[in-house]
Amino acid sequence: MNPISPLPSSSSSSSSPQTPIWVYSYIKLRFFNRIRRFLRSKTPKKPYVSTKDSINVTPTGNEVMQVAGAGWDCNSRIEGGADVSAAALRMTVKKLHFGSWEEKEMAAKMIEKMSKEDVEVKNLMVDLRVVPALVLMVASDAVGRPEVAVKALLELAKGSFENKALMVEAGILHKLPSNIQAMDESAKHDFARLLLSLSSLINSHFTIALQTNERGIPFLVDILDSTSNFETQKCCLETLYNISTVLENVGPLVSNGVVHILLKMSSSKGLSDRALAALGNLVVTSQGKREMESSQMVPDSLIKIMTWEDKPKSTELSAYILMMLAHQSSEQREKMAKSGIVAVLLEVALLGSPLAQKRALKLLQWFKNEKQAKMDPHSGPQTGRIVIGSPVNQREVQEGRKMMKNLVKQSLYKNMELITGRASAGDPAKLKNLVISTSSKSLPF
Repeated sequence: MNPISPLPSSSSSSSSPQTPIWVYSYIKLRFFNRIRRFLRSKTPKKPYVSTKDSINVTPTGNEVMQVAGAGWDCNSRIEGGADVSAAALRMTVKKLHFGSWEEKEMAAKMIEKMSKEDVEVKNLMVDLRVVPALVLMVASDAVGRPEVAVKALLELAKGSFENKALMVEAGILHKLPSNIQAMDESAKHDFARLLLSLSSLINSHFTIALQTNERGIPFLVDILDSTSNFETQKCCLETLYNISTVLENVGPLVSNGVVHILLKMSSSKGLSDRALAALGNLVVTSQGKREMESSQMVPDSLIKIMTWEDKPKSTELSAYILMMLAHQSSEQREKMAKSGIVAVLLEVALLGSPLAQKRALKLLQWFKNEKQAKMDPHSGPQTGRIVIGSPVNQREVQEGRKMMKNLVKQSLYKNMELITGRASAGDPAKLKNLVISTSSKSLPF
């Protein structure tokens, strides 16, 4: 009598209707065994502990709920100070890769929680291919689904250069959602924070991804246009500043209207430093300079910023941008003169910070030289040739100097009236007398 075989024969298996179910179960079993072996390989062996000295580790209530019905042991934990159940990790990865959309969202929330609690788990997520799966969720049009994925990606990106690079390589910039108007302020803020975190890769992956995709910079511009949240605007401006530090990014920034956005944001005192810093990176390029010169906000908005006595950093940056625009451009200097820049420069030269004073004096010197060039005898019609050093010429020179001194004193008097009118302390009369009595030789103009 032949022994009974534990497995069905090939003929019986072909006729049995339950064979496909066995095969499917066998495939699932192999998948979970592979994850179990992988987690065990990451776990160092515990030293032998006697029964007397053993400590009974009991799972928390949350962990019991997380793995309820899974049939796994909650007490098996990842070593290295981790407080995350290995069973919960296996179940979370399974849901993220093979579950329904609802299960994927639950898994993304669990990954956010695990990554926040344990750094070792954050490193394991790389080998388990969690980052690409979350990036795919970002491209979903379902309400709330991209936001859940972004929160998890934010936690994975913290302090991990590798995770940031994986996000960019997985195409996060190509999968940014297009329905920004439908997002709430919290979601916009999370996306702005994630892009700011990724912009730290500016000299490698992030720069290349920006140059090969047309979605990253317009996404930031759309957020700035649609939000009034200060923290979100600050994150976007800091990201644009990081992008503007790379010369190859100037073209995409200018073509997407970033210069106008930055000029608009610079009028806000809370955001002016960040916006002007990015403009300072753009104005040194020919594309950025041409775009600013054609803007209707220039130079009026920048001249107005120079009058902010409580924002010395903004005053310094504004003076720097005006210097770059006025350099070798008589047209721009003429526009600035018509906008009343000379009076503002005199004020900054007297009361500004040391760096702002230096830049204001430089600009005043340019305006002074240009005015002298216009008054040059060779620049206009000649009525007769006068020999240099003649008595007639010397008298005219002395009279011209006296006239210029009077004009400078009158100009200073008017400017000091404006300055002392805004002063909150001190004796205005003494300050006026002090400036008027000062020799014109010490004045820049």
